[in-house]
Amino acid sequence: MSGEMNKIEKVRLGTDGPEVGVQGLGCMGMSFAYGPTDADEARATLERALELGITLYDTADAYAAGENEKFLAPFFKAHRDEVVIATKFALAVDPRDPAKRIINNDPAYIRQCIEGSLQRLGVDEIDLYYMHRRDVNVPIEETVGVMAEFVREGKVKHLGLSEVTGGELRAAQAVHPIAAVQSEWSLFSRDIEAGVVPAARELGVALVPYSPLGRGFLTGSFTSAEKDLTEDDFRRNQPRFNGDNAAANASLLDPVRKLAEGRNATLGQVALAWVQQQAQVHGLAVVPIPGTRKPTRVEENAAATRLLLTDTEMELLEPIASQVAGGRYADMTFTSAGRE
Repeated sequence: MSGEMNKIEKVRLGTDGPEVGVQGLGCMGMSFAYGPTDADEARATLERALELGITLYDTADAYAAGENEKFLAPFFKAHRDEVVIATKFALAVDPRDPAKRIINNDPAYIRQCIEGSLQRLGVDEIDLYYMHRRDVNVPIEETVGVMAEFVREGKVKHLGLSEVTGGELRAAQAVHPIAAVQSEWSLFSRDIEAGVVPAARELGVALVPYSPLGRGFLTGSFTSAEKDLTEDDFRRNQPRFNGDNAAANASLLDPVRKLAEGRNATLGQVALAWVQQQAQVHGLAVVPIPGTRKPTRVEENAAATRLLLTDTEMELLEPIASQVAGGRYADMTFTSAGRE
């Protein structure tokens, strides 16, 4: 197959949000967090993703201190009418310790962020602008109020939120329509199903799962961050990928591996198919954004949108999340699960 026939299906983010491919692309790793990267290969990955119908490209001002947005700018310029650009604000450098991050939802800071992102991305308008993390000292209504001003000013088309609780989403939606909520969601991370997913379904908001492959762990590409990953890889700081936790979690992949072998698929495709299928399970739009820097991997990921798991296979995968050892972050206070 070729052309339109080979492209993934489309879905709308939110009630009036943009139409995108049912799988997006997380771009953070192209210049940040996951060790060495090859810029030419990353650029080829962007182009291949678009050929496959992947149209939602996810970045943030915090990724490599804005360098990720700059890296993506030429690709966005070349394909402006074909892509949906998503970026985020709120993670700032701690002035007392440059090695640390803080969350800043101060209105004046948000205004600095939007101008910076527009400049680095080389666009007049951002398609989907997310609050990256919630500053609990600032009412969410105030933060979304500032974001809504950007829509009225023509700087942003649609609004999104990341790692918010169900209650915070409802409060935000009362101020301005929210197109999407981005949170971690995978076979290993299912905490959002308690409150966030029901609220999103009720309000007609899409879910954009990040790390749907468990930051690569669900693909079997590494079994211990300490042993298998480079020193500059931030997964070395995440509890579930280290020490006894990593060993225990590696054994949880056995049913995924068994299922993959039976379907002539990869572990990653089974894990992604499970996430994609949550759209039917929960009755809302779900657009995962697996990150990769390789064209072959983006082809593999896109093919997972066509892998339909049976009820029996879904039941086989159901117990995994409850057995995972270690949190998805060392500090969960910055996540929706830390506030639900």
